Amino acid sequence: MSEPLPLLPRPVDTRGRPLHDLRISVTDRCNFRCVYCMPRAVFGPDHAFLEHDDLLSFAEIVRLVRIFTTLGVEKVRLTGGEPLVRRDVPSLVAELAGVPGVRDLTMTTNGVLLPRHAAALAEAGLHRVTISLDADDDATFKRVNDAGVLVSQVMAGIDAAEAAGLGPIKLNMVVKRGWNEHAILPMARRFRGTGRVLRFIEYMDVGHTNGWRLDDVVTADQILRTLAAEFPLEPMAPTAQGEVAERYRYLDGSGEIGIIASVSRPFCGNCNRARISADGKLYTCLFATSGHDLRGMLRDGASDAEIEADLRTVWGAREDRYSELRSEATVDLPKVEMSYIGG
Repeated sequence: MSEPLPLLPRPVDTRGRPLHDLRISVTDRCNFRCVYCMPRAVFGPDHAFLEHDDLLSFAEIVRLVRIFTTLGVEKVRLTGGEPLVRRDVPSLVAELAGVPGVRDLTMTTNGVLLPRHAAALAEAGLHRVTISLDADDDATFKRVNDAGVLVSQVMAGIDAAEAAGLGPIKLNMVVKRGWNEHAILPMARRFRGTGRVLRFIEYMDVGHTNGWRLDDVVTADQILRTLAAEFPLEPMAPTAQGEVAERYRYLDGSGEIGIIASVSRPFCGNCNRARISADGKLYTCLFATSGHDLRGMLRDGASDAEIEADLRTVWGAREDRYSELRSEATVDLPKVEMSYIGG
């Protein structure tokens, strides 16, 4: 094992944003074909997914996380694709849980495979899971996930995660006009008072294949008006620097919801996240058009110190603020797909 690198000052980018969170996509494959992420017309039977050797190995992921912690990273989230379709992910979790400096180790999943894996993930050291669920009724949910998955299958995953201690559970609902905006209130009714935090996400132009249009976005203001018609809300203070969800509590004390509004309320100014794609590229923005090849450095024999210095340079030069600059011209840029970079 490499000698630990000295803990140097946390790098900041050109806008003064520190590096704090790291999201790692462990696979580009998924058992869903959600219309906003992996539309089946593009990601069909003939789609060429990454070969296994093209993915970062678990050892390579752990090595990168160790280096990133010397830059100030404290929170690591495993994403995909669907991370649980990659074999033996609990063993990766166990290794990452042992990396000094990782204080929050989490996963974003569609939840369907959690009944099989939740106990092993918790035993390995995973702290929490965030689960995607885009509607409360089967007809709408199956239309969105385009994989025939029922709401009850995700609910079984939620129950398994809670039973294993992987809570409190956060639930992500991407809202797309004409598809599931009618499910906003039913979803709130289902999860209000359960201790499970439902977060509504504006439909975003991540990638280049989901046919995004501004007219398809149900904005944060529209979501809040829909909720407030039945459930009065009040804003809450953020829990951490760089938190992307705006928090609101029900006035009757029955819990909270979150709004992630990248389109109508950009939060670029506080973004402290780096992302590593399934094939080992570093992206400093969810909407990036190109990445920085870390897999090549790892496999060409670069030392930890050389990689650490390279990461400092990349982050120090970062000036991303896509959501603040979003326009008709930028929407059509060939951005990296969400299935490669994670959410």
